[in-house]
Amino acid sequence: MSEVEKSGIIAKMIGPKKRWRAYRARVKELPEGHRAAVGAIERHLMHFVPTDADSNASMFEDLADLFEQAVADGTPIREVVGEDPVEFAETFAQNYSDGGYVPARARKRLADDIGRAAAEDTAGADGTV
Repeated sequence: MSEVEKSGIIAKMIGPKKRWRAYRARVKELPEGHRAAVGAIERHLMHFVPTDADSNASMFEDLADLFEQAVADGTPIREVVGEDPVEFAETFAQNYSDGGYVPARARKRLADDIGRAAAEDTAGADGTV
């Protein structure tokens, strides 16, 4: 095996890990409500959206971009995801996948998680707990 072939294999293995770690570091910097919303959407996408490694990395990086911009603009979570977070996640994922089956239980969990994250976001914005 040539040196070029070895570096290609290593790059394929290490590249996605570096991108994932960079994405996770970005998400960690978000305010709690936005971080929780990203976590809920991420979990939903990871379980129910079939993608390849590059599409997966791009999808999560774009998700981080979206929520970082929302924080910078002062946009509440509900304005980002709308009233139906499942529809948001599935529409978002269509840019990266050919689709897949999502059970009703998973749809409900995403909706509930976003509801809690949005409540935290609202509570933090008006100073109440």
